[in-house]
Amino acid sequence: MKKTTLKDIAKALNVSVSTVSKALHDIPEISEETRILIQNYAKEKNYRPNYNALSLKNKRTRSIGVIIPNMLNYFYAQVLKGIETEAAKSGYRIITCISDESYQKEVEIIDMLSTGSIDGFLLAISEETENNKKFDHFENTMKYGFPIVMFDRVSEAVECDKIIIDDLNAAADAVSYLVKQGCKRIAFVSPLNNLSVGQLRFEGYKKGLENNGMAYNEDLVINTIEPDYKSYEGMIKPLFDQEFDGLISTNESSAISAMKLAQGKGLEIPKDLAVISFSNGILARHSSPKLTCVSQHGEIMGAAATKKLIDKLEERENSNSFTSEVIPTDIVVRNSTR
Repeated sequence: MKKTTLKDIAKALNVSVSTVSKALHDIPEISEETRILIQNYAKEKNYRPNYNALSLKNKRTRSIGVIIPNMLNYFYAQVLKGIETEAAKSGYRIITCISDESYQKEVEIIDMLSTGSIDGFLLAISEETENNKKFDHFENTMKYGFPIVMFDRVSEAVECDKIIIDDLNAAADAVSYLVKQGCKRIAFVSPLNNLSVGQLRFEGYKKGLENNGMAYNEDLVINTIEPDYKSYEGMIKPLFDQEFDGLISTNESSAISAMKLAQGKGLEIPKDLAVISFSNGILARHSSPKLTCVSQHGEIMGAAATKKLIDKLEERENSNSFTSEVIPTDIVVRNSTR
């Protein structure tokens, strides 16, 4: 069976090929009636766009490559939702890949998608890339004309647009929140010491202590690298040799592990120990007690990153100038704090 082409649709409906293309890409330059007529006819005829041909002809695919470090992090699911929604508004599709925290896989994904599948990239850097400080693949990709917008995990060594939260001051604000709750000795738990976000949150914790006239005590700190959440309880257990009444964690899983250990020692949360963590995902809403969180607003971050990239692709912004946009955070109060 012969494949239906744009010319076939245009001829059948007595419109131009340009009008058909605009209708199929939801570009708002034609009437709603014409758009629906063309889309319904294309669907009836099982029309499928040839993205490789589009790429060769227009040097544009209206596709965006998205690379996330792992698929188990609910925060990245929120980011993806924001990306998908914002991309659809402008008639773009997304191709999502997972680096699985691997530098080599990240390089392979970028090489694969840079052969004409996409127009630009949205990405959060893999753990291995960040640890090894290898960023040539990003810089080379941009030299070949593929803009990159980084979100959440970014590198100051790469000149590109970035969408981030203020991790440092968000952690400092979390300390101040616990102080207002009446906490006198505040602990810090992080399995993310090898990531820039973990380091910034640790600096923010120390800044928060200083802002509130509290001394830093390394005995109240677990700041390490532990990728396996199953090992969190063993990682945190030595902390309970000390006395403390507040705890800040850089992620939900370690905060929940800390609460479980505290409850095992007969401590009541939040009466004896107030707990707050970064992220605001499914675990926080279903833990016992429900977990107070620093919300990073993943959907807003994803939408902002997508808008920034599309503005570059549509040449609404200078391709040689770059900005860092900071998404505000807030504290979502639940039952783990007083």
